Amino acid sequence: MIVKDLGLTDYVSTCNAMQDFTANRDAETADELWLLEHHSVFSQGINGQSEHVLDLGSIPLVQSDRGGQVTYHGPGQLIAYTLFDLRRLGMGVRDMVTCLENTAIAMLAEQCIDAYSDSDAPGVYIAGEKIASLGLRVKRGACYHGISINVDMDLEPFLSINPCGYQGMKMTDLKTLGCDLSIAQVKQKIVATLKMELNMKGEQ
Repeated sequence: MIVKDLGLTDYVSTCNAMQDFTANRDAETADELWLLEHHSVFSQGINGQSEHVLDLGSIPLVQSDRGGQVTYHGPGQLIAYTLFDLRRLGMGVRDMVTCLENTAIAMLAEQCIDAYSDSDAPGVYIAGEKIASLGLRVKRGACYHGISINVDMDLEPFLSINPCGYQGMKMTDLKTLGCDLSIAQVKQKIVATLKMELNMKGEQ
């Protein structure tokens, strides 16, 4: 797995790059993990419904080809895009979602934060508040998009939408929870934990 740290990037150009990578990869192409933050943007999934968009203000809304509803991305939120060959890994979409959820949960557990997933609403939660969101797209047996983890960000834009299609969903971040890990530190921990989760999956 090749890990790339892309820094702060534009949403649309990054999505286009993921689409191009996936369209041009073959059975020998190494999987890549892209770590980054986005400039402030709302992204609406392919099944997105307009009623979940309340008041955008000056933040742009972009249509995305990932699954799910509307969410917000901005500085201080770590995004891990998983450009993985699921067939080669022997994983289905649900397996990949679970792997990403477990990665975030294990990383948070290291910080003594008790997090959990919800089979009815993909993502990672802490005491009813959401800290990580997921969305994937699969083409020709390979996936892209991935998971976003709120580290130290402005949470107010989430009030302008029904996050992930859930009215009244409260969002949180590591800073609010009293955890002072930096984006750089969370990147390191996510990479190590994801590799561990993938190895565990491969040994099953």
